Amino acid sequence: METLVHSTASCSLLIVIVNYRTARLTVDCLQSLESEVRALPGTQVVVVDNDSGDYSVEAIQSAIDQHGWQAWATVLASKHNGGFSYGNNLAIRPALQSPNPPLYYLLLNPDTQVRPGALKALVDFMEQHPTVGITGSSFEDREGKPWATTFRFPSIWSELDSGLRLGIVSKLLSKWVIARPMTEEAEEVDWLPGASMMIRRQVFESIGLMDEDYFLYYEETDFCLQAKRAGWPCWYVPQSRVMHIAGQSTGVTVQDTIPKRLPQYVFNSRRRYFVKNHGWLYGAIADLAWSIGYSLWSVRRVIQRKPNTDPPYLFLDSLRNSVFLKFRSN
Repeated sequence: METLVHSTASCSLLIVIVNYRTARLTVDCLQSLESEVRALPGTQVVVVDNDSGDYSVEAIQSAIDQHGWQAWATVLASKHNGGFSYGNNLAIRPALQSPNPPLYYLLLNPDTQVRPGALKALVDFMEQHPTVGITGSSFEDREGKPWATTFRFPSIWSELDSGLRLGIVSKLLSKWVIARPMTEEAEEVDWLPGASMMIRRQVFESIGLMDEDYFLYYEETDFCLQAKRAGWPCWYVPQSRVMHIAGQSTGVTVQDTIPKRLPQYVFNSRRRYFVKNHGWLYGAIADLAWSIGYSLWSVRRVIQRKPNTDPPYLFLDSLRNSVFLKFRSN
């Protein structure tokens, strides 16, 4: 059985970091949290190791002991890798069931480093806006260059746009394009990445924990949608800055590298999102819209002699995993 080294019952903020074979990055993330935790009394951090099968648990625990972080940091070793939702729920569930559950829960990726004041900015915003259920940080790379972190919910039109990749069509469908323009002001958005997402306790009490039938990808999109339907909006807080190195556990979203074939769970999650939230027919139309758009893009790419930067077998894998051939949502 997985056990916590110490109780999180009295903390006002619980930070959950789900690690999978990224021990060094996790330690760097904890290092960046040290001063932030001191600035927010009552903060606890739980590192959930998702059955890495390597030295992660020992290395992270050793760093906690060496740096004297035992008062606020704990390692929780899972015997099963059930994915991102599963790992987060493993730490959040007992905290919610404690006599004095935390007020706020921050999902934080191990490949992040929080900038000064990042956590306080999210907590302050939550305190000042009690009807907001979820807040998220702005992301930047190692050099401080920002990248998109505010998004719209996926739809039939966004699927057509992502497949077609034609500027004039993207302009016409601008209200549905998933990536939103980022601003320097806090604003309501559809969803934010789970790499730095703060959730009010009442959201979990309203809609439950994250859906563990998603292994990876779309789980935070789904969670934000359920929260919005329950009356808990999601807000982007750019004053909370977090450095994020994408795709370190999976390799799927690593930038500046040769694309790899997408793993099966990406297609499973996408299909589950559409069928669960909009029904089989909507999912089928979304699949058809993407397929038509991508086919037209492929022809245009050949005619214009554009390089193919897509993951290998993308079209074939998408067809194999469409709701036309797989009727279940997962």
